[in-house]
Amino acid sequence: MAFTHRVARRDDLPVLVPVIEAAIAELQKEFLDDGQIAASRAIMGLDTALVDDGTYFVVEQDGRVAGCGGWSRRATLYGGDHSAGRDAALLRPGQDPAKVRAMYTHPDFARRGVGRLILSLSEAAAAAEGFTTLELMATLSGEPLYRAAGFVAVEHLSDDAGGVAVPLVRMRKPIAAAVG
Repeated sequence: MAFTHRVARRDDLPVLVPVIEAAIAELQKEFLDDGQIAASRAIMGLDTALVDDGTYFVVEQDGRVAGCGGWSRRATLYGGDHSAGRDAALLRPGQDPAKVRAMYTHPDFARRGVGRLILSLSEAAAAAEGFTTLELMATLSGEPLYRAAGFVAVEHLSDDAGGVAVPLVRMRKPIAAAVG
């Protein structure tokens, strides 16, 4: 059966949190050690501003949440509600890159097109608002998907907010103009 998608609502949060937790715990095992996975919880998670802004998507199959993710017209590049340094300033379409944010796939649905669908939805929505570039902060487990989708690494760094350095990759991609 095909995936369906919709814009996330606040009442989806209790169902999304376990998907996010499972993705963090399982999908990073090939790329990070146990300490880095534990530390990544301090820098990852859902920013509910995305839900409130209507830019966060839920992907489902047969009534199960397969994944979630979205984009933002705000300055924060990554992190959840609990993360320090969030910036709610609005970005300028055509000048600033829109941000792809909080992409998570349930491990049962990994490598089946969930991430690509969310990227496609995010790109189309950002283009419709006049953005010409997307930017994201990739985990090492997400980087192969983003490269395959046309993103290019612009900076390699790490975040040690969780007490252990977690490697990250800032990536960008030009996007096509929205078709009217």
